[in-house]
Amino acid sequence: MAKKVALIGTGGTISSLGADGFDVQDYGRHGRILDSAGMLERFPRLSELADVVPVDFPPVLSTEMGFAHWTRLAAEISRLAEDPDMAGVVILHGTASMEETAYALNLGLTVDLPVALTGAQRPASAISGDAEANMMAAIRTVLAPEARGLGVLLVLNEEIQAAREVTKTSVWRLQTFRTPDFGVLGHADAHGVEIYRRPVRAHTVATEFDLAAMEILPRVDISYAHAGADGTAVRAFVAAGAKGIVSAGFAPGLTPPAEHAALAAAVGSGVVVLQSSRAAGRVADLTGLQKAGILPADNLTPQKARILLSFALTLSSDPAEITRMLRSY
Repeated sequence: MAKKVALIGTGGTISSLGADGFDVQDYGRHGRILDSAGMLERFPRLSELADVVPVDFPPVLSTEMGFAHWTRLAAEISRLAEDPDMAGVVILHGTASMEETAYALNLGLTVDLPVALTGAQRPASAISGDAEANMMAAIRTVLAPEARGLGVLLVLNEEIQAAREVTKTSVWRLQTFRTPDFGVLGHADAHGVEIYRRPVRAHTVATEFDLAAMEILPRVDISYAHAGADGTAVRAFVAAGAKGIVSAGFAPGLTPPAEHAALAAAVGSGVVVLQSSRAAGRVADLTGLQKAGILPADNLTPQKARILLSFALTLSSDPAEITRMLRSY
């Protein structure tokens, strides 16, 4: 009997239909989005790989995706994990915020059921579309014993990426998702699933977070450094009630003097501030950061540092504890 794989369709380009096969950019104007059952009808060959079970989920633009949707996904995956015959879960998701949903689930899922997110750069109706191929690769991945224990995964373009490390790098190209510095975990294609490295940071059942049980996330904002930044955004975030701020600074973790002063003042007012970078790579615990009480965000992108900080603040605002979590996850 074929193994069961749940297919949760949240919307996005992968589930969208354009006017015709050439409509590959402004297709969203039509508002035509297939649910998971509709995707199985459009791509029936998926059922040759597994007993694919469609799961109802309200379609949502990935630009609208946020905490409420993450908690619902976590609860749904926990429910699916109660089925002893369920081998894994594939989530169809818009690529704009896919990496953030993946990392939130990576931190906050309390079950070890294999989960892979996939999407597409071209709508389901496109000539030379990538929707079916990406879904096939994602299904193969969650079925593969080799892919277990890797945390939540992104699978597109036949590449398997770790939720913590991957980021979108191109607006239109199919190879948009990349992991700077480290590269892919492995590949999933017609020849099988091959894994070449494994993440070492804690994830899913090994973390202290429970996303499905969270009721609210503390406000955490991102301040993007640029030439001439004067701290206006930082002060506005503090005034809006931010409990945490992530600074997306210049490499290797620097900001203009006025911005740095505003961040230091935020720390003085009780806000937890992380220093990340606009560029790829690790932000070290530089002397200037230490003096200001700003914590280095390791190699997390600003958007992922924001998620980890918001999760961490549900448990503690102690800088030492936040630092421990940054090193753990």
